[in-house]
Amino acid sequence: MRRASGILLHITSLPSNFGIGDLGKWAYKFSNLLLEIKQSYWQILPLNPTSIEHGNSPYFSNSGFAGNPLLISPDLLINEKLLPNSFDKKSINLPSKYVDYKAVSKIKGMILMKAYKFFKDRKDYNGFEKFSIENSKWLDDYALYKALKRKFNKPWYLWPSDLRDRDKSALNEERKALKDFIDFEKFTQFLFFKQWFSLKKYCNEKGLKIIGDIPFYVSHDSADVWVNPEIFKLDKNKMPLFLSGVPPDYFSNKGQLWGTPVYNWDELERRNFEWWIERIKHNLKLFDLLRLDHFRGFLAYWEVPAYCDTAEKGKWIKTPSEEFFSKLIKQFPNLPFIAEDLGFITLDVEEAISKLGIPNMKVLLFAFSNSNSSHLPHNHSKNSVVFTSTHDTNTVKGWFLNEATQEEKDRLFKYVGKKLSERTVSWEFIRLSMISVANLSITPMQDILSLGSEARMNKPSSLSNNWEWRLTIEQLISNKLQRFKELTEIFGRAKS
Repeated sequence: MRRASGILLHITSLPSNFGIGDLGKWAYKFSNLLLEIKQSYWQILPLNPTSIEHGNSPYFSNSGFAGNPLLISPDLLINEKLLPNSFDKKSINLPSKYVDYKAVSKIKGMILMKAYKFFKDRKDYNGFEKFSIENSKWLDDYALYKALKRKFNKPWYLWPSDLRDRDKSALNEERKALKDFIDFEKFTQFLFFKQWFSLKKYCNEKGLKIIGDIPFYVSHDSADVWVNPEIFKLDKNKMPLFLSGVPPDYFSNKGQLWGTPVYNWDELERRNFEWWIERIKHNLKLFDLLRLDHFRGFLAYWEVPAYCDTAEKGKWIKTPSEEFFSKLIKQFPNLPFIAEDLGFITLDVEEAISKLGIPNMKVLLFAFSNSNSSHLPHNHSKNSVVFTSTHDTNTVKGWFLNEATQEEKDRLFKYVGKKLSERTVSWEFIRLSMISVANLSITPMQDILSLGSEARMNKPSSLSNNWEWRLTIEQLISNKLQRFKELTEIFGRAKS
């Protein structure tokens, strides 16, 4: 990895006429903007489906393979003649500064169903059959899962036992009865991936690379757990015996109870880690670099008994990590990964990252918690990725105003050789990130715009008001982006 920089902005945060950022014109405009200001990377969050009941988190999905239909662009559907030219966008009156997921889900669902009816009338939509065949390994089960969810309006583990336990004859009956709904789900996935790969091709042809993110766990109510219950620790009724999370840390003094079932790594190893390898292979088609969320979970994971209300009573369980990493190296010899190594990190995790030779993360927001933090710029290594802040932390300005102790502020002032204010602190962090020896510097768009806590993307352990922040058109043409370009050039990170 050469010396470079990029911006973190999730697709949902882009402007659009439909209440949520999508894969349409503003995604292309943003990619052009990145190139204009000499950036080499666009980092986004996971593209998997989200749900209102799980706080709209892209890290809590019903599939490790499917794409989020909310990101499909109706404008592109009009261009493809899957919606009429007379389609009234002006009647869709949704907020422009945040995502109202309930309203967006309803409107996008209606739009996609309308497009599906147009598709059925045409009967010759280019590429659909090919897509369905090439992705059948995950798509068939996912589409059936979604159709059954629509029918019963319940999680799969509360369906009739023959369907819950995947009795073949019962499944075949439902496939026949629900064929139209199954085809609709396949069609929406086809649209999503068609639009995504068009955007990725556009970016790559212009030399812009995309950094994606793969969540470590999937939701209990997911197609993956329904289809592969043996690779998760479940009881005879398919309910979790243990839940995932992390012990008390920077983000929560009671730890984080994520609530997803944990993996049965013995069974995963017996199956030669096939599910994980297929999932990573699938994601590497979508992205140029892949951030491995919760990397330490590949070595040991925090297992909490299912009856617990918090994560405090969990324990660390080791995984067959050497065998898994050996398989990973054979499958992906160039290892196009970034290790998310934040939180409670032990020596074995550091050694594994070093042995694999993949970059890890440095976050400047954590740098001033003590006088010799590994996140301080002078402790960075070339083979790392430095962030001013992340999607899980406050913004730099929000941290400075609401979270930083006086001791942290004093360390910061001594480190940069001057006092800072809420007006200047974000840009000082960007400068520290750019000047770092780390090969890659990534800055969230909120920090470039010097935004405060109101623009925070996610607050871990909180289920409300997350993943909602959006960029306005005015912010997208801010002169602060030219200032960001200047720093990119000064510190040798500019795309040539």
